[in-house]
Amino acid sequence: MTLYSPIDWTFDLLPEHHKYLTFLKKVFRHEFRKSWFRRLSTPLLEKKDLISKSMIWSDFIFNEWEFDLNQDPSLWNLRAYLENNICEEIQPVYYYYMHQLYKKHDNWIKAYEVIWADIIWENDPILDAIQIYVTYTVLNKVGLKDKFTISLNSIWVEKEKIKYREELISYYENKKHILSENSLKLLELDPMHILSSMEEDEIILNNNAPSISAKFLKKDSKAHYLKFKEYLDILKIPYKEDHKLVWDKPYQTNSVWQFKSLDWRVISNWARYNALSKNIWETKEIPATWFSVDTNILINLLLENNIKLKNKDRIDLFFVQLWDEAKAVVLPLSLLAREAWINTVVSLWTPSMKEQMLKANRVWSRYVVMVWIMEARNGIFQVRDMEAWTQTEIKKEELIPYIIDKIGKENLDFYSPERDLIIEQK
Repeated sequence: MTLYSPIDWTFDLLPEHHKYLTFLKKVFRHEFRKSWFRRLSTPLLEKKDLISKSMIWSDFIFNEWEFDLNQDPSLWNLRAYLENNICEEIQPVYYYYMHQLYKKHDNWIKAYEVIWADIIWENDPILDAIQIYVTYTVLNKVGLKDKFTISLNSIWVEKEKIKYREELISYYENKKHILSENSLKLLELDPMHILSSMEEDEIILNNNAPSISAKFLKKDSKAHYLKFKEYLDILKIPYKEDHKLVWDKPYQTNSVWQFKSLDWRVISNWARYNALSKNIWETKEIPATWFSVDTNILINLLLENNIKLKNKDRIDLFFVQLWDEAKAVVLPLSLLAREAWINTVVSLWTPSMKEQMLKANRVWSRYVVMVWIMEARNGIFQVRDMEAWTQTEIKKEELIPYIIDKIGKENLDFYSPERDLIIEQK
């Protein structure tokens, strides 16, 4: 750790990490678009009174103003949905969110880079199944098939939770000597949270705890849960039921589910939050369902499973030069090469030729053009084939056609994002 290290609960996203993060975002975006999800971005900060009404606990305070950092995009998205009258559109609406958020864990805070999705204004369990299907499909497509498990449960509505909590208190009453200090506190606050304990003795204890879905679900809740599982079966998505799976948000209802790696790291959490709207300013429930993916864990899984990504930044042409006269020739020529769709890098700094060649080699350049003062003046360049390790003299005006012929027109980089902005006028 140095004097200039980031704050403990934040992190840097380095280029290698971004390569995988960009890849995951592209795959998720593709699946989202196929299922009608649209991207929504909300402010990093929200007013503290919105947070307190929603019963999300936070201690972020900035100067005399009270703001909260983004801890729960579903709350942010629901606020945007209501405030911008999106409820007047055809329902339900599908959103996805890709950004950092910050979660409070007891007395510390952690930053996450997440992929998040919400479906708002519909209580049909088929939408829960769709949420699972999106992530299940992505994980299989990126090479993690059979590297994860899916667990699900039903925590249902508040009146059913009340009786279940009473049953749990009774169950733990004569087992307090086994419970940790933290679980003893939870027993008074909400015994459902003891079920997610990772203490070895409590894991064994919780395996035999009462199940809410087996005993406490009423008619409507039970039918909803059965339909949810039926849709997963139709989609051929493997899952296991886990009565210990609960969430810590008081507004969450109905189905909950979770993706875990085989070594128990949580890849993704999901749940319904039908009761959230009544916790802020709405008089009625607005049914909604969400899921989030921890991209950091997902990237680590890709690396651990030796899943390699194609290098889309391969350099076909690398210019090295010495002295200002050579720079004046190389710079416009490199721009022409890029306009000809050749992936081109130009070294415009002034270290030694050896250092520039090491750089060209490090980025796996296919061809390197070397320009000294004499080459700049006579217009004849030295072109090195870095794979065949041969060197050829090429005239300046023949350089670009020569490189295109060598790498092949089919391998030119014809990607141009600005083309997406152009609509042909009839």
